[in-house]
Amino acid sequence: MPHAAPAGPTELTFLGHQSWHIRSGDSAVLVDPILTRAFGAGAVDFPIWPPRTVDHEAMPAPDAVVLTHEHLDHLHFASLDLLDRSVPIHTGTTLPAAVVDALSALGFTVHRHDHLTPILIGGLEMYLFPAGARTLFWESRVVQPVVRAAGSDRDMFIGVDADVSDLYLEQVHAGQMPAPYLAIVSNNTQSVPFGALGADVNLLPGLDRPRTRTTGIQALHTLLIDYLEPLDGVGEVALCGNGFTAPRSPHGPFLYADHRALAGHANALQHLFRVHGPRPGDQLLLPARGPIATDTAGWVSLDATAEQAGLDALDAFTTNPWPVDPAPVGPMLDPDAWMVAERLVYGELPRLARHLIATRTGALACSLHDYLTGPLDGQRLVLRLLAPPGEPGRILSFAWDITGPAFVPVGTTSRGEAMARYPFGIELFYQDLVALFTGHVQIWDIIGGSYQGWHVGERLDSPVYALFAVYGEHQRPDLAARCYAESLARLDPTTASIR
Repeated sequence: MPHAAPAGPTELTFLGHQSWHIRSGDSAVLVDPILTRAFGAGAVDFPIWPPRTVDHEAMPAPDAVVLTHEHLDHLHFASLDLLDRSVPIHTGTTLPAAVVDALSALGFTVHRHDHLTPILIGGLEMYLFPAGARTLFWESRVVQPVVRAAGSDRDMFIGVDADVSDLYLEQVHAGQMPAPYLAIVSNNTQSVPFGALGADVNLLPGLDRPRTRTTGIQALHTLLIDYLEPLDGVGEVALCGNGFTAPRSPHGPFLYADHRALAGHANALQHLFRVHGPRPGDQLLLPARGPIATDTAGWVSLDATAEQAGLDALDAFTTNPWPVDPAPVGPMLDPDAWMVAERLVYGELPRLARHLIATRTGALACSLHDYLTGPLDGQRLVLRLLAPPGEPGRILSFAWDITGPAFVPVGTTSRGEAMARYPFGIELFYQDLVALFTGHVQIWDIIGGSYQGWHVGERLDSPVYALFAVYGEHQRPDLAARCYAESLARLDPTTASIR
């Protein structure tokens, strides 16, 4: 027997970054819960921005968790560990098996669903649609929840980290599902101030300029105009994402992370829909009819002092930028482990050399024939490993030779000379590479915290995205499993057996 429409509005509480608590009547669901002050799957923490505390004991207890995908800002074992193990976890059909194994080791039951299967959770009905076909490969496993209160025709679409699902659009355009009244859109610009380290910073002279960084106007156009164009009929939009500070970031939060301010500008500049920019603890109250109202949750507390300190740091950096030197994010290597670390690194280089060929970096590298100094030989990229064990001031250099393909040792030059010789360059701390192979960090930790590099071509030709392709959870579930095991061992040493 179908549920009657609830007497009150559906209540969406924003928990920070991309975490939501959704309640209709007595039924509640958590979407990608980050309930602690920071997240991280390995040894690196990413503090939530703006800083807040979630009182999970005062929070209305969830009847279920929806996990949209495996990335560390959505999958957080320490937050899940705060929940009763009787709470089921719902996810899509392509979530890596290593994640399910880890969740099972933590004591949860995981249910996979295709996009045609309604998930009934008390007074809530949900569908999990796969990411759109144009979604970039590292987000291809994302599912996008569509939520409605049972008996209601006002859908909520949560557009997590991916292009709008083609299968969802087909159903909306065919009239099989209504266009969503509320669309929740993820702002993933992660734009850093000029002079700061960032994943998209290109060290080649002249290619990293203030105008090459994403601006707030570009972010709003991408999120609200380009992204939502196929979803004609959306009445209201909520912005989320960009809600953390990266490790080793003296500038504090990302630019354009103030969604309340962005929403105000968006409402002044367009007439298509009403835009909300919730802060942690803000609630959107979706009634059966009429516009969304707002409230606040008493069980989420903002840390005004820490937030002001972060804003002051951002203001100080943008007013008077200074050079930011990278620092390793992985743990320092114990001298007793140096020999093992060397075997790990040298054992991995042949594999990395082969897999780079299949990336956009590899495709462009193979198509180049001339560079700054004239005709190119087979060496197209240099890997510079900083601070090898026992030699903190040294750099080990390896050239990627596409005729092998193989990495071959080469003499280390200055960075400028290397940029003139090789059209692509990767600089990593030796201990971070070892930490990746041993499960202490993930590739996202390194790119967001200590990586530097250069490249010719377009943004997606960068070695950054090649490293995502080679070492992401979708490609290296073995490395992900090691990282999950380490995370679980910190919670309960008995779970380390999933290694």
